[in-house]
Amino acid sequence: MFISHWIVALFCLLLFIIFLFKLFYDAASSSKTRKKLPPSPSRFPVIGNLHQLGLYPHHSLQSLSKLYGPLMLLHLGSAPVLVVSSADAAREVMKDHDLIFSNRPKSSIADRLIYGSKDVGFSPYGELWRQLRSITVLQLLSNKRVQSFRHCAGQALGRKYGIGDEGIKFKLLLTDFVGLLGTFCVGDYIPWLAWISKFNGLNAKVEKVAKVFDEFLEGVVEEHREREKGEKKCDDSTSETGGSDFVDILLEIQRENRAGFRLETDVIKALILDVFAAGTDTTYSVLEWAMAELLRHPAKLENLQNEVRRVAGRKLEITEDDLEKMCYLRAVIKESLRLHTPVPLLMPRESTQFVKLMGYDIAAGTQVIVNAWAIGRDPSLWENPEEFRPERFFETDIDFKGLNFELIPFGAGRRGCPGITFAIAVNELALAKLVHKFNFALPKGRKESDMDMTEATGITVHKKFPLLAVATQHSC
Repeated sequence: MFISHWIVALFCLLLFIIFLFKLFYDAASSSKTRKKLPPSPSRFPVIGNLHQLGLYPHHSLQSLSKLYGPLMLLHLGSAPVLVVSSADAAREVMKDHDLIFSNRPKSSIADRLIYGSKDVGFSPYGELWRQLRSITVLQLLSNKRVQSFRHCAGQALGRKYGIGDEGIKFKLLLTDFVGLLGTFCVGDYIPWLAWISKFNGLNAKVEKVAKVFDEFLEGVVEEHREREKGEKKCDDSTSETGGSDFVDILLEIQRENRAGFRLETDVIKALILDVFAAGTDTTYSVLEWAMAELLRHPAKLENLQNEVRRVAGRKLEITEDDLEKMCYLRAVIKESLRLHTPVPLLMPRESTQFVKLMGYDIAAGTQVIVNAWAIGRDPSLWENPEEFRPERFFETDIDFKGLNFELIPFGAGRRGCPGITFAIAVNELALAKLVHKFNFALPKGRKESDMDMTEATGITVHKKFPLLAVATQHSC
């Protein structure tokens, strides 16, 4: 009799558990049916849709968006990721709901490379980020400051570090740094597989690059401090700047406590990385693709050369007033940015609360990827989008400053790139000087149709194979 009572009790407990399971399941199912989620491709257990990204995620995501629409929900491991592939959807994310989507998802690699993500690019949204952006926009990259750097040889650090063997080593280090920032870290999306990064050597490589870069930046900061104290004379390259560089400005803010918070040396080094490493890599990418497209289209190159040489004449230096008159130059840069967005998926965002987006329900904590590359090649926005035709910008007032979402190579809203003015100033001046002083042609025997425009992989997209061209000095 005692045993039978236990059997009855266990049976009742089992029925109760089944009842609770069904209750929670029905509640969950009901909740799901009430939510309207964006279209989503089927996914595998554990990895989700990771297998669908491929070597060139901006291409893969563009193809998927043609099947599932401009707002598409993927699952990368355990992380829900919203993919934005149209100008209208980008406008809702970066303008209408900009505040909600102003956070950054955590990146373990950025944390280790950039001093705990204490920079403008990767820092989570909050008071520290606001203070860092204020320093960057008002003190480092204002219009007045950018113009003062127009003819500086040292640009960000006060002297050249890209000369000789030191330059070769530093370029390789910079390549590794940017490459690592674009490397997929499995632990960020499948936490229980984080050990893989230790097993495959990724952790070791990140630590090595972080250590070498920190030693370099520490030396730069110390060199500037010694110069402030008068312990070290300015060399020729420093004197060319005619005044303070970015590092001097940051040290002055630290010394005078003008930031409104304690500006630690690690934060100074993180900001230098933003201006120097990120700015250098993307600027190089824009110039590389622009020259590649011009060499593929000799008539466009000739149009640009004619304009620059007509405006600048026999001047040794091209001035700000000259650049203002070079409409075709600006059109060439815009067209290159449209076709070859330097960071094609921009910087990822993350929602901080539930929001309705184009009629869909988006949960808090959802990562957002904006495919600016796909938007720049959207046939509903651009006629013959695969064609390099700078003249198209004579027919429209579309610009890249974050107000026209058809062209957003620098992003938009609060988390848009604060260095737009600086980047464009450098690109305009560099491209104008190149075509002003030199004639360019492909090596003998090469045809425009033979040029390989294959992309390299990484957070910033470069040509996979170096651009080869023959430069001859132009005689005025």
